[in-house]
Amino acid sequence: MPDESASPTLPATGFLRLPAVLTFIPVARSTWWAGVKAGRYPAPVKLGARMSAWRAEDVRSLITSLGAQ
Repeated sequence: MPDESASPTLPATGFLRLPAVLTFIPVARSTWWAGVKAGRYPAPVKLGARMSAWRAEDVRSLITSLGAQ
């Protein structure tokens, strides 16, 4: 059984779906999408007709820039 108390780790490369992104950037889904539309958060990459994901590198860069503010 996995340890539920362990904090998630951001992969060095790859793609993250929205629920995974929101574990690192704790905002509501609607706030996230408003931020994407306004350009505050990175735009998703379309992986299919109904599937979007974010590059792990983009999420890491966002975390770094938010920490620097």
